[in-house]
Amino acid sequence: MKNDYSMMIDGHAVAGENTPFSVINPATAEALAECPAASLEQLDLAVDAAEKAFITWQKTSHTDRQAMLHKIADKLEEHAAELANIITSEQGKPQALAQMEVGGAVAWTRYTADLEIPVEVIEDSPNKRIELHRKPLGVVGSILPWNWPLMIAVWHIMPALRSGNTIVVKPSSMTPFNTMRLVELINEVVPAGVANIVTGEGGLGRAMSGHKKIRKIVFTGSTPTGQNIMRNAADNLKRLTLELGGNDAAIVLPGTDVKSIAQGVFQTAFLNMGQTCAALKRLYVHESIYDELSQELIAIAQQQTVGDGATPGVTFGPVQNKDQYDLVNELIADAKASGGVVHPSAVVPEGAGYFIAPTIVTNVTDGMRVVDEEQFGPVLPLIKYSDIDDAVARANASENGLGGSVWGADINQAQEIASQLECGTAWINGHAEVLPHAPFGGCKMSGFGVEFGQEGLLEYTVPQLLNINR
Repeated sequence: MKNDYSMMIDGHAVAGENTPFSVINPATAEALAECPAASLEQLDLAVDAAEKAFITWQKTSHTDRQAMLHKIADKLEEHAAELANIITSEQGKPQALAQMEVGGAVAWTRYTADLEIPVEVIEDSPNKRIELHRKPLGVVGSILPWNWPLMIAVWHIMPALRSGNTIVVKPSSMTPFNTMRLVELINEVVPAGVANIVTGEGGLGRAMSGHKKIRKIVFTGSTPTGQNIMRNAADNLKRLTLELGGNDAAIVLPGTDVKSIAQGVFQTAFLNMGQTCAALKRLYVHESIYDELSQELIAIAQQQTVGDGATPGVTFGPVQNKDQYDLVNELIADAKASGGVVHPSAVVPEGAGYFIAPTIVTNVTDGMRVVDEEQFGPVLPLIKYSDIDDAVARANASENGLGGSVWGADINQAQEIASQLECGTAWINGHAEVLPHAPFGGCKMSGFGVEFGQEGLLEYTVPQLLNINR
């Protein structure tokens, strides 16, 4: 990967005015490259550029916007190998998963391009016609996390552009480079000022959430940060889409064929080394199959090849950053000290990288930190239950409500139980599957608003009623 990435403001590559910061490769714990850091004045310039561009961009036809999004998707495909290499270098995930992330970004861009923004006819009578139109909001601010830095950037940017808004993006300072490259590619297609990117530390995010010219913030990240954004956004009543933390529970029903579900459970729990908001994070297993499923999951964990994601054959990369690495190790140690059984797993390579093997913990229960807290890393607690109603109550006891799932052979029974889960998405015999055509969002402390599909697209618009007297 190159090491001369620039911010983009008003269609121009821009150096930062603050001291650059190091981006760390989590597989080596060493600096990958230096990233420019924007001043607050440069943020203002980016917002001003977006506001100016909005005057004409909002009038661009739907057909033209759709064509431009398809051209952006073409560019992502053309640069897929480059983008995947950047993702692995700064985020840590294995190449196969990084390539999947790029492929998903392409698919999401194309799907979003083809979405329609409807005009709803409320009344059409001899004397009156009433139409409900959807208009863009203006400047949108996107604040990104470090776990899926390209994919989530696409989730934020493409519906904003498709609906006629302009955007200012701030990637995580831990994984800025692939998003910077993405915005460079977007600027080869759209007019100057439509898509801007600023990089830097936390002060930029606070300034964006309070900025009077930004009309909407879309944020994916932790609940405490989401709460701060909501407070800061109050002064100009910003629209908000907040996809926050999750501690997703899954319930495995008695009579389930353990061998048929073990791989699916493992992959959705340890997706991206467990660093996925909607990953399976608490597994409630009926006592009749608890030992059998535990052994199956332990065996799969032991089969993983842990190492640098850039190394061929590696299936399990590092945790992305030192703070998360320390937290996950702390939760594992606390579980062990509290009586949990931490099972042997795959071999962890020597060296300074932030490697934690996929860790299965049994003999744990609610009240332990590893169960009650979102781990956001490669550890899965298995909790034994005997009564299904009790399992549902325990699954719902969390303050989070992003996703949940039920696994079992009886689909009707599983559906009945899944409908009782307090979460934005309830899966049956699956977990963590998000799709471009299916709205996705959380409840309780996991945020509000939805992304994806037409419902997600309309969150970037404001309704205007046109009342016509004939």
